[in-house]
Amino acid sequence: MINLFDMRNSVNGYIWLVDTIRRYGRITLSKLSDLWEESPYGNGKPLPRRTFHTYRNAAERLLDVNINCDRSTFEYYIAEEGFTGSSLHEWLLDSMAVNDTLRDVGNVSNRVVLENVPSAREHLPVIINAMKKNGVIRFSYKSYTRSQRISGIILEPYFVKIFKQLWYVIGYNRKDKKIKTYALDRMSDLILVAGESFTMPDNFSPQEFFKDCFGIITNQNDAKHIVLRVDPIQAKYFRALPLHHSQREELHDKYSVFHYNMRITYDLREEIMSHGSAVEVLQPQELKTIIREELRRTLDLYK
Repeated sequence: MINLFDMRNSVNGYIWLVDTIRRYGRITLSKLSDLWEESPYGNGKPLPRRTFHTYRNAAERLLDVNINCDRSTFEYYIAEEGFTGSSLHEWLLDSMAVNDTLRDVGNVSNRVVLENVPSAREHLPVIINAMKKNGVIRFSYKSYTRSQRISGIILEPYFVKIFKQLWYVIGYNRKDKKIKTYALDRMSDLILVAGESFTMPDNFSPQEFFKDCFGIITNQNDAKHIVLRVDPIQAKYFRALPLHHSQREELHDKYSVFHYNMRITYDLREEIMSHGSAVEVLQPQELKTIIREELRRTLDLYK
């Protein structure tokens, strides 16, 4: 009989091994053994060489990585050519590593402060299952822009996306005959429609769909060359977490200028305004006018 507790601990051990090697870059088995001894999985005992190689082989299969050894230094490292590096793969590995760490907080749990965000665990499995089968889903939806809940929405789910810790499903709305976006936390009565299926368009790419956009809202407008002047403190955050993959920086003595190729959307406008006076739109004039008008309306509220 399979012991589910032992299986779960083994998987957590694989994650620990990969995450530790990634964090150190290159590490000897001796150092790994010392760290294992201090970890929740070592029980105060060193990591046996046989166990290491068992976990190494299992981790390579489960997490799609290659753990290589430099024979000149006897250091282990994650081979770049063996790591897929996809955003999903990175996100899953990071999430599992964080979950593993938080599971062992023990008597300092009151010192770990988490953000309260709407959960997607109720609807996400149904949507992922539908995507695997190219199945159709039906649900009710409470939009923030409408007073009444919309019932009986029929959607062909193309893909899911997470933005600012909220999950969204993007797909083809059969009634409206267009691709639309829905937040999972505003859905209810979600089911997989029996006997219904669809075919993904051959030329559709989720990455291309949002390629020129910041956030979850898109439009049919052309991408613009957007230029932002950013103060030196805020520029550090922009470097650490770029707004968009097209981000390019010009470094000046007292500020930075960031260049982008993006569509002007609601999410982009809100993001720029959230930084206040630390970010100034230099180009295009269209975006400058939008920001100026929004600021004027805000100031009018405080007269």
